[in-house]
Amino acid sequence: MDQLTRPYPLARAQALGPAIAAAGDEIERRRRIVPALLDALHESRLLRMWLPLSVGGDETDPGRAVAAIEEIARHDASVGWNVFVANAAGLIAPYLPPETARLIFGDPRAVVAWGPPNRHTLAAVPGGYRVSGRWGFASGCRSATWMGVHGAVVEADGGRRRDASGDIVLTALFPAGDAVLLDDWDVIGMRGTGSESYRVDGVFVPEARTGRRGDPTLRREPGPLYAFTMQSLYAAGVAAVALGAARAMLDALTGLAVSKRPRGLERLADRPMTQAAVARCEASLASARAWLLDTLDDVAAGADAVSPIAVADRARVRLAATHAIHAAVGVADRVYKEAGVDGIFPGGPFERRFRDIHTLSQQIQSREAHYERIGRVLLGEPPSDFL
Repeated sequence: MDQLTRPYPLARAQALGPAIAAAGDEIERRRRIVPALLDALHESRLLRMWLPLSVGGDETDPGRAVAAIEEIARHDASVGWNVFVANAAGLIAPYLPPETARLIFGDPRAVVAWGPPNRHTLAAVPGGYRVSGRWGFASGCRSATWMGVHGAVVEADGGRRRDASGDIVLTALFPAGDAVLLDDWDVIGMRGTGSESYRVDGVFVPEARTGRRGDPTLRREPGPLYAFTMQSLYAAGVAAVALGAARAMLDALTGLAVSKRPRGLERLADRPMTQAAVARCEASLASARAWLLDTLDDVAAGADAVSPIAVADRARVRLAATHAIHAAVGVADRVYKEAGVDGIFPGGPFERRFRDIHTLSQQIQSREAHYERIGRVLLGEPPSDFL
């Protein structure tokens, strides 16, 4: 089935819903996606939505990809997160030499995992770089075929490689087997993401397997999808997971309300306070989702095949995504309170999702500080490094 006749990503995500839900307990226990579900995700191509057509990807527009990620997260936030992260890591492909992109992503089961930049650097050596250090938060690393690191470049004389904007930060990619995975992902929520740390000891990475993902002017692949900065799509992906988890909690509350009758009281569904809470949560979640999707579609419609989207559009995407994340967390909190004691028991429809969404809320894309930077853009004083 080719790209033109393949069902939209949302339909493929919906088809996987029962399998994702059924595997939830095992994913939580094992702290990674179970093999059978990973096979189904590869078969669905939902891990290749943001890869270029030139390497066998689908170049799915941001709005459709976000809707699919949200649907997956509605069944399991950890799986939704790993689908988002796998697609986001694939956004390095347009910044690589074409032959390198084909080498890494030509495999239909290709998955790249990495952790965020830290103090570790890349040592420049003849023909490439020597990499050593420890990185964390490598979501999906147990499923990865390739891994990467981000770091500033240190030249042979000890100086930093720089340009007009400061230190040059490269992404270096290497086979997953070159990394030592550290089984340290023991957290309160999003346990199934397997976001472990990893160690790299003196691995040589050829120059051709590096790219500068932080500079949207350096991409080698044209197309309106890649006019979006990686940070814009990261923010949208995190928002999709938050919206999916909150939607699942709100739907569960609606189901509970029509059947639960607290001792000595009327049904939850007959209580004005519960009625108002459900209505307010629905308005908050649905409006945040609609604004995010509308913003993504509008920016995509005006995106150029070559030039990156303008700072004003980056700010629009960031604002809609940040608002969606915070709206979803607020809905989760209200739903948890309305559920009463039904919300506290493991295995119920509230407890794990509550832990998951509050773990997500600690991630960098959820920071309150984004509002300040967006405000500077809206007031005509954008930060010089706004991505």
